[in-house]
Amino acid sequence: MDLFVEENTKQNPKDLPLAVRMRPQTLGDFVGQEHILGKGKLLRRAVEADRITSLILYGPPGVGKTSLAWCIANITRAHYIAINATTSNVEELRKVIAQAKHKKAATGKKTILFIDEIHRFNKAQQDVLLPDVEDGNPILIGATVHNPFFSLAAPLLSRSLVCELKSLKESEVIAILNSALDDKTRGLGNLKIKIEKKVSAFLAKTCEGDARRALNALEVGALTTPKSKDGFIDFNLEVAAESIQKKAVVYDKDEDGHYDTASAFIKSMRGSDPDAALYWMAKMLYAGEDPRFIARRICILAAEDVGNADPLALVLANAALQISEFVGMPEARIPLAQACIYVSCAPKSNASYLAIEKAMQDIENKKVQEVPDHLKDANLDAESLGHGKGYKYAHDYEGHFVEQKYTRRKAKYYQPTDIGHELKIKERMEKLKGQEKR
Repeated sequence: MDLFVEENTKQNPKDLPLAVRMRPQTLGDFVGQEHILGKGKLLRRAVEADRITSLILYGPPGVGKTSLAWCIANITRAHYIAINATTSNVEELRKVIAQAKHKKAATGKKTILFIDEIHRFNKAQQDVLLPDVEDGNPILIGATVHNPFFSLAAPLLSRSLVCELKSLKESEVIAILNSALDDKTRGLGNLKIKIEKKVSAFLAKTCEGDARRALNALEVGALTTPKSKDGFIDFNLEVAAESIQKKAVVYDKDEDGHYDTASAFIKSMRGSDPDAALYWMAKMLYAGEDPRFIARRICILAAEDVGNADPLALVLANAALQISEFVGMPEARIPLAQACIYVSCAPKSNASYLAIEKAMQDIENKKVQEVPDHLKDANLDAESLGHGKGYKYAHDYEGHFVEQKYTRRKAKYYQPTDIGHELKIKERMEKLKGQEKR
């Protein structure tokens, strides 16, 4: 008997949600998670060799935890039982384990017990599983959105292979949507649906790596939108936005919407308008922009347009970049907002940017200078050539400064302004110049 039918004997498969109907039947059908299911990876080898042990899958919603469990059971031809920890109890667990033992004794067939939200089981419920999981019948596959090393008991973890599933890429979600649109048996292939690439891209971006959410939006939009006169369902951007319950924002990556918004964001910070900068940043985040892209723009602006007028701006921007990389959305918006506001309100100077531009132009257009002999590396082999001879060590002199030539040809690149901390830098440099003249 087909496992899909066996699991849902009381329900017609056609009545099941699209996300359930489109579950992969083989690893070849499975989209994403190449880090654990790619060719030659441990989990793939174990499944294909039918040597799967108890398994804990953790990751965000809609990335394929349930689908992978179903796929493994289908490939290994094991009996498949699925329960949810939110509604199960010890009595049900004992019944399932007894059923697995009976099945193995009568037919030799293994049982895969899939427990969704396994972190909801308390320690006593997890302990019920231990003896039989260790014996390999049933084979446990647990799914959780929480880190199992914090939410599950150590003895259960020690008997299981723990695999992290990651949010799906936009390209992977689009592939899943296209498969559902083309499949005439399990998907929507029998419906005449007009859908542009930008609409699929919007669903893939908006679902934030959750394929179930994207498929649900596709299904509800396709089934509730009236057909046009030509008999087609026009699944446009408006339908997609309503189906996934998120406003469609004109912000296409690699197109004008993306570059125009990013430009407005940068120019608002440069122009010391934190409110405008926050608005454009909010638009980008809402539209699904990678928070790291925004953080990098803030870092560049902190160096280019704030510079030494407030050196702390770059420190704060860099902190926001690092934090956004390991916390992700939605929390990343908070440190990003702090950095955005700080650099917007900070005193501005592009002196550092102008300085490196002038230096680069000299390198490109003029003869490249040789390092003066007294600044060259004074290793033992170079002493005979006079390298390092006559070098004055600044810390040996009053004020830790001494006049000497650091280039063969005098050049002036950095010109500090009278703004913010750069005024102090300017005053110090002028004081040192005065010492040179004495």
